[in-house]
Formats: sequence, C-alpha cells, structure tokens
Amino acid sequence: MNKRNSISTATFLSTIILLTACNEPVKKEYNSWAVTGGTKENIRYSSLNEIDTGNVDQLQVAWTYYSEKQDSTRYGPMQCNPVIVDSVLYGVSPKLKLFAIDAATGKEIWTFNPADSIVNRRWHRKSVNMNRGVAYWSEGDDKRIIFTVGPVAFCINAKTGLPVRSFGEEGGISLSNGLGRDSTTVFVAPTSPVMIYKNLFILSGLVGDETPGHIRAFDVKTGEQKWIFHTIPYPGEPGYETWEDTLAYKYMGSTNSWPGFTLDEKRGILFAPTGNPTNDFYGGQRRGAGLYGNCLLAIDAATGKLIWHFQTVHHDVWDMDIPAQPALITVMHDGKKIDAVAQTTKTGFVFVFERETGKPVFPIEERPVLTNTALKEEKLWETQPFPVKPAPFARQTITENDLNTLVPDTSYQDILKRYRTYNAGRMFTPPSKEGTVILPGYDGGGEWGGPSVDPETNILYVNGSEMAWILNMVENKPDVTKKKTNLEAGVVLYNQYCMSCHGPERLGAGDYPSIIGVEKKYSHKQFSDLLSTGRRMMPGFNNLSAEEKNAIASFVLNLKNDQQQEYKGPDKKEQLAPKALYSSTGYNKFLTKEGYPAIKPPWGTLNAINLNTGEYEWKIPFGEFEELTEKGIPETGRENYGGPVTTAGGLLFIAASEDGYMRAYNKRTGKLLWRVKLPAPGLATPAVYSVKGKQYVVIACGGSKWGGKSSDAYVAFALPDKTTENN
Repeated sequence: MNKRNSISTATFLSTIILLTACNEPVKKEYNSWAVTGGTKENIRYSSLNEIDTGNVDQLQVAWTYYSEKQDSTRYGPMQCNPVIVDSVLYGVSPKLKLFAIDAATGKEIWTFNPADSIVNRRWHRKSVNMNRGVAYWSEGDDKRIIFTVGPVAFCINAKTGLPVRSFGEEGGISLSNGLGRDSTTVFVAPTSPVMIYKNLFILSGLVGDETPGHIRAFDVKTGEQKWIFHTIPYPGEPGYETWEDTLAYKYMGSTNSWPGFTLDEKRGILFAPTGNPTNDFYGGQRRGAGLYGNCLLAIDAATGKLIWHFQTVHHDVWDMDIPAQPALITVMHDGKKIDAVAQTTKTGFVFVFERETGKPVFPIEERPVLTNTALKEEKLWETQPFPVKPAPFARQTITENDLNTLVPDTSYQDILKRYRTYNAGRMFTPPSKEGTVILPGYDGGGEWGGPSVDPETNILYVNGSEMAWILNMVENKPDVTKKKTNLEAGVVLYNQYCMSCHGPERLGAGDYPSIIGVEKKYSHKQFSDLLSTGRRMMPGFNNLSAEEKNAIASFVLNLKNDQQQEYKGPDKKEQLAPKALYSSTGYNKFLTKEGYPAIKPPWGTLNAINLNTGEYEWKIPFGEFEELTEKGIPETGRENYGGPVTTAGGLLFIAASEDGYMRAYNKRTGKLLWRVKLPAPGLATPAVYSVKGKQYVVIACGGSKWGGKSSDAYVAFALPDKTTENN
C-alpha cells in the first residue's frame, strides 16, 4: 500500500469512528443545581465527583449562613432546597425572607423581606407558611426569581433583590384570584417551588378544605394567568362523572398538587401528583372515585390539557396523598429503552409508567380491599391498585407479632391491650370509631423529599418512614346554626375545623401543638387573623364568617364574656357544601409509654431499587435514637422528612432524620461513610454544586417538626483546600 492510500485509509477510519460516536446518545451532564431537585427531571443527582467514597470522610464545614441573623426566635421547620446559578445561591429563611449569597463563601449579597412589600400588605397580611424552594428564569440580562409566600407569587430581580414592578401589581400577584371561587373566601398558599416552562410558571399548592387545588400557569413576565386545569372537573370535562355529587366542583376543596411538579421539557409534558379531596378521612359527601384526587397527571405544559392520568388510591379516606414529585428516567426493560416516570408514594409503592402514554412498565393489579364501614353514607371503593413490582419499600400490614418488644414488659402489655381494641391488619382498613391502625402512616413510607435516581444505573434511592398512627372517627354534633351561645357554637365549629389537628381536648398530637393556654399568646384579634391567614402547616379558613371565627375564639381563648353572648350565625348565604357527618379526633401516633413507635423497628429506612428489574439492591435502617444505640441496640431507623442526593462520586447524601445528622453512604452498598451533627435537624434535601471547580454540598438546618432544636442556618460542606492540607 502506497503512502497516499495509507493516509486515505486512516482518514476513512477516523470518519467512521466519528460517525459512530455521533450516533451514540449524548450523555447528559448533571453538574449544576439551577432547579430545585437538580433538574426539572427531579432525579436529585449530580455528576460532580471531586468528593467521592475515598475522601468523603475529610469533609468539613465550608461556610454557614444564618438566614435570620441568629435571631433567638423559635423557628419552624425550614425545608428549602436552594438553587445555585452563576455562583449565587438563592434560598428562603424560616420566616420566608428570600436571599442571595455567594455560593463559595456564604457571604450575603441581598435579601428580600416579603412582609415589607406593598403587595404583601395588600393581600397577604402576616401569615407564615413553609417554603421548599424557588424558581429561576432568565432571558438575556433579564434574570428573575419566582417564589410564593402565602397567597402571593412574587417576581424578584435576581441581581438586585428588588420586585420586578412590571410583573402583576408592583412585583406580585394574588393567587386567590382566578380559581373560579369567591376570592375573599379561598385559602391558597403554595409551599413547593413553581415549575418554569418557557415563559410560563406553573403552580398549585397548599389550599384550604373548601378551596380547589386547580393547577394554573402564569406568564413569567406579566403575571397574567394563561391556563387552568380543574383538578375537580367541571361539567363536560373528563372525570366529572366520577363524582356522585354533581355540584362538587362548586364547593369541594383540596385535590391539589402540593408537592410540586416534574417536567419533560423536550416533550412539553408536566407531571403533577395530587392529594385527596376534602375531607381527609370521611368521604360520605364525596362518593365515587373522585378524579383527579390521588392521581399522577400528565399535562400539556403549554395548554393545560390532560394527556393521561393514573389514580393511585380510589376514594381516599386515609390521607394517602401522592407526596412527592416523580422522577424522569430511561429504563432498560424487556430489552428496550423506555422513557419512564417513577412515582413514590406514602403507601410505600413505586409506580413506574411510560412517559408519553401512562402505560405501566411493571404490571399493576386491582385487588379487593375491605369495605365494611359502619360510618353513615360512606361508600368505600372495592379495589385498590397494587404494583406487582417493585415490592413496597415500607410495611403495609401489622399483627401482634409486629409490636415493639424493645420496651419493658409493662409498656409492651399496654400497647398490646390498646392494639386489641383497634381495627388493624392491612392497608386500606376502613376508618372507624373504635380506631383504625394506619400503616405505613400519614407521613410514610415516602414523603415530600422524594427519591434520587442514578441515571447511570437506574437505581432509585428513597428514604421511608414506618410509623403506625391511630385514626378515630367521631360523629359531628348538630348544625351550628341551632346553637344559642358563642360557646356552644364554638365547640361545634372547633370539632369541625380544628379537632383533626389539635385533638378533642386541644392537647395536640403528632406534629400539631397543644393550644391549651394559647390565650396567653394571642389576643382575640390576633387569633381571628390567624384563622384567616393560617401559619406554617395550618391552613387558613377564609371561608369562615366573622361570627364563626368569634365563636371559635371565645371557646379556644376561654373568653368568658364572649362565650355567653348569643351566637347570631354566619353573616353569609348558606353554603352548598354538605356538612361532614364525621370528623377525626386528630393525628395520633401509636406510641409506647416511653415515646417510641409501638411497632418493631425499622422505623426509618433507606432503599435502593433497580428500576430496570424492579428488584432491590439493598435496604438499611436509616436514623437512630442515640440512647438506644448506646444500650447496644442495633440502629432502629427513625422518622425522616426531606430526601437524598446521589453523585457520580459513588455517594448518597442525606440529612432528613429527626436525629439531626447529615450522612453520606456508599450508594452501591449502603455502607455509612461519614456523618456530622447539624445545628438542628435538616428536614430538607441537600443541593450539590461546584464553584471554580470546587464541589460543595449544602443543607438547610431548620429544625424538627417534633420540637427540640431549631435553626436558621444553611451549612455547606467541602473538602479542605490543598494549600490548607499541605500546611
């Protein structure tokens, strides 16, 4: 072969190699954190690998930012997953101040306090709700942050921290408008970040019991509402026929996508998980399957038109909302690649669907469940959907053999005696007056933190809680309008609106505080305002009249003079909504005398599930009670809120546990490699990012839902600088 032919052959071979490489799918990089969850796919994964399994034990605090300047005030849980754009970190304080800081140093650049804004004073007053993140949008030099506080969506200049005056009214819009209801009676307060699609931002959010959780899109530049998807269908819309009450669309509430969204940006498909309709535990006045409650919805992000849906619980009376945004993945199944969407749930199931059609990747069976209810007018659904794979990542059944034996015998006998009075056995046992055991629990298996998925392996990592709760139903008393005094009316109204959280004796339960002695903290006016605005986990009750609020205040605040005054009834027309015949007595955990879960461990787990096969790679307890560990009892696991992040460095980072540690695990084996005590529990999801080649992991340490330490700190970890190492 001559030289010319040799050169020609080499060139030919190079061309073939280049063409072959071009036909290979381009591997997507996940090396930024410009969106809550890392990307709009919500897989909570980072391709950064400076921190790996070999050096993670060298991590140290890089900076700490006190978002309230270490104010001594007691904070509520801070659940924000911050975003990082152009080396600037944007987050929200426990009092909902928006801030921008240098992502490498934690040095403050600007803050925005919504309480001081014109629109806040106009629409919002002083309610305080939690926040789980913000959204960033840009077009050339126009860079904006969209975030919500109560019923207001703010648009803030990302460079200056000032409201964008051309947006809405002076930089904000009222979300109480545009729902098809009286804006003065609705309550809406999104807690999860909006989703950006082109020049739209999309939201739903926390709503009151008589406010619909419709999904809406708004113009990023102007704040104008562009489309609405009715999660409680109107006449003529698909799903309307699933409600026996044909007027439900006029008054029924909830059915909201409170966890936020996932977006297939290429296809323009918005994936929206929804919660159950009002009421949480009694469905006698909302009989039927009740679309689109407890659904994963696939919606055209440009128009709001429904593409497909799947209902994970029919006629939910167990508060089994879909709690987290789904994850977008591409799995290898039956020898072919499938673009899929994976949804974790409170029941411990993982549902996996083809993204475009909603066809299940693994079979789902409709199986018979118990329907023998003694509650009047209730009509439970006869079947519920059970995925064949993966197996549930949390326990769904309970027997006497599952009761906690780690406690002294007297304590064990106490829980055994109580257990034998309850209706128990398996998931979907009907609510009852005697008490029904709810397992995995109102806040488990999976919660709003959602899963992480490694796109290289298609392994899904999800933290779960296993906590039994007791659901007791009580029959509501006669109509409040028949009561003669504020005290009599206040008791009835308290039972209807407040008892499910604060209990029949006002002692609180679970995550909800006692309100005994609250008159020392609130005046009559302050308490009435609180009923309107809500606070943190408490929704507002704008639907209540002034007379109704006054009656509740007279009872709760123990106002003797007001209690004896005549109750004059609401100052508004009779509502269309039928009064629920039953209410629950509150969110009551099934605990031992010592305060431990009444069931055997594990009480919290970390799970690695291969979504190609539906099989588990590993499963371990997650979290601990340190006093039990010190006694030589193996790690028990513990309730947890927030989620994991996985990285190309072979790691899984997670805080989330009530015990207050941040941990790093080997994602292949589940082995614990590093942990550090945080200023307060980090009930949030970490963010992973890089500035000038240096990798950071940051977590919001707001404190526990269960009391104990609270904090306003964001803490970032990084490896020590090499110059520091050499010194």
